Amino acid sequence: MFHYLHLRSRFLQTLILVLIGLTFYAYYRTTVYDVRQYSLPRNTNYSAYQDGLHIHTNLSQSKNSSSDNMSLSPYVAHNSSNSSLIFTTLSTSSSVQSLSSLSSVSTLINSKQKVNEKLEMARVTNVTKLAPIIVRNDSARAIYEAGHIVSIPERCPNLGKNMDLVMIVMSAPTHLEARTAIRQTWGHFGQRSDMSVLFMLGTTLDPRVETILRKEQNMYNDVIRGRFLDSYSNLTLKTISTLEWVDTYCSKVKYLLKTDDDMFINVPRLLAFVYKHVKDRNVIFGRLARKWKPIRNRKSKYYVSQAQFQQSVFPDFTTGPAYLLSSDTVRRLYDAALDQTYLKLEDVFTTGIVAHRLGIKRSHANEFLNKRIQYTACNIQRGISIHMVKYSEQFDLWKKLLDGKRVICTKYLQINI
Repeated sequence: MFHYLHLRSRFLQTLILVLIGLTFYAYYRTTVYDVRQYSLPRNTNYSAYQDGLHIHTNLSQSKNSSSDNMSLSPYVAHNSSNSSLIFTTLSTSSSVQSLSSLSSVSTLINSKQKVNEKLEMARVTNVTKLAPIIVRNDSARAIYEAGHIVSIPERCPNLGKNMDLVMIVMSAPTHLEARTAIRQTWGHFGQRSDMSVLFMLGTTLDPRVETILRKEQNMYNDVIRGRFLDSYSNLTLKTISTLEWVDTYCSKVKYLLKTDDDMFINVPRLLAFVYKHVKDRNVIFGRLARKWKPIRNRKSKYYVSQAQFQQSVFPDFTTGPAYLLSSDTVRRLYDAALDQTYLKLEDVFTTGIVAHRLGIKRSHANEFLNKRIQYTACNIQRGISIHMVKYSEQFDLWKKLLDGKRVICTKYLQINI
């Protein structure tokens, strides 16, 4: 009798210890393991999009860091939580079965280990299938954030279906005078139904400037704001943001003029040029720069490293102060630019390297002067774009353009009529 009770007591003790062990094991799988997975670092400075999933990575990560591991952490956490849920269900139901005998407990432990192994293999397989394409650290995609803080799509009705031209002026947040001068001179053509004149800006860290910009936007509603810090090094991001805006909101317009806020644009001459080339496709017009070589001097503002561009000569490109793109090039340039090694020289990057890669024709047009010239009525009348114009000079050039209508200009002679 006593021997029977002793054996029964040892059986119960063993069973209790086994159940306690299972309880702690289930707690570890459902709590500690999941917490550890969800607590993996997730950085959120820039965005990469793949298969409709928003995966955050870090702008400041070094080239030696593993972006693959960071981007996989959401999937690891997701799948581990699923496996933990399944495991908890198994442990709850099988704990009742374990009361029958010690042998069933042993079998249960072995079966759970096999289930966990299968779950782990499934998790790894699933992660492999869902893992995004690795974004190169030196590509534009690695630092570009899509979308616009202010988009004003109404400035291009019906995606520009009935518009011949959209002119987007690259401007800096503090250049209010330059934008105002443009609005009061050649920019007033933007009031026409067949074209728009808009400004592209990035963000600023100065709250006072942001307050002024909000007031300006409320008054004129002609400023697009991209998701990048406005600086010289980010001029290429500004151009990419411009391409994205046109592709998203104005894709049916015939032509896009990209220009700067220190430019004077002879809009009537530009429109005549557009009408002349209305059927042209796969082309960028402007002042063509040929056989330019990268500057390898690290102290130069225009320094280009071997890693950024290996060849000794740039592809031909249209200089940045003003160039005209047929609308069919916009989407292709935008997509290809994101996967290209980033270069802050936006004209070389966009109309040279990327356009060359896509086989887009760059066509020289003498009307794009893109430099400072003598401000005579005939010079202003002949050209489409004039560079290095101070905001106070916009009014003088505008007056001379209007006066130029009363002047006959020949190659060597100016005759007033």
